[in-house]
Amino acid sequence: MVSGEWAWSDEVYVMHGFEPGQIVPTTPLMLAHKHPEDRARFDGVLRRAAETGATFSSVHRIVDAGGGTRTLAVTGQGRRDPASGRVVELVGYFIDVTDSHRVAAQRDATASIRASAERRAVIEQAKGMVMVVYGVEEAEAFEVLREVSNRTNVAVRDLADRLVGLIAGPGVTVFPTREVIDAFLKDPDNPEPPTTNG
Repeated sequence: MVSGEWAWSDEVYVMHGFEPGQIVPTTPLMLAHKHPEDRARFDGVLRRAAETGATFSSVHRIVDAGGGTRTLAVTGQGRRDPASGRVVELVGYFIDVTDSHRVAAQRDATASIRASAERRAVIEQAKGMVMVVYGVEEAEAFEVLREVSNRTNVAVRDLADRLVGLIAGPGVTVFPTREVIDAFLKDPDNPEPPTTNG
């Protein structure tokens, strides 16, 4: 509320790690529980809402009374005194979205790990192609790819993807010749297609 005193539901007390009615909720207390990295932003949201009465919303972290971190979504708006038009109260809802944020973070991490594994896999395949064609060891094969990457300003993973594409295209039935690989490494943007049987 604009006065600095708040009325919390039992659920909001629990979100903050308290028994219902255990403490008197105030703006300073509430801000003290905001995660240090989110506190200033949330304070700004409240101040603007108290000044304008406009609808407000925020997703931010709190540190509950037990030291645990939770993620809350808050939405609300100001209420004005009909006579003066001044904002006299902020009303709204707290929603605990900790679990959904955790699931989303895990999903993002899993996707990132999967993408990283896929990038590594295509680089390994490209190194294998270079090893076969040039008869070099793995470290030398990677050095070949890295040199071409530096010279052409094409990321190694993208270069590897294009190189592997030479044997993954439709109608490709033979491994590219050394000449085709030479041409590709000389100019990855204009590689010669491998020959096909038939």
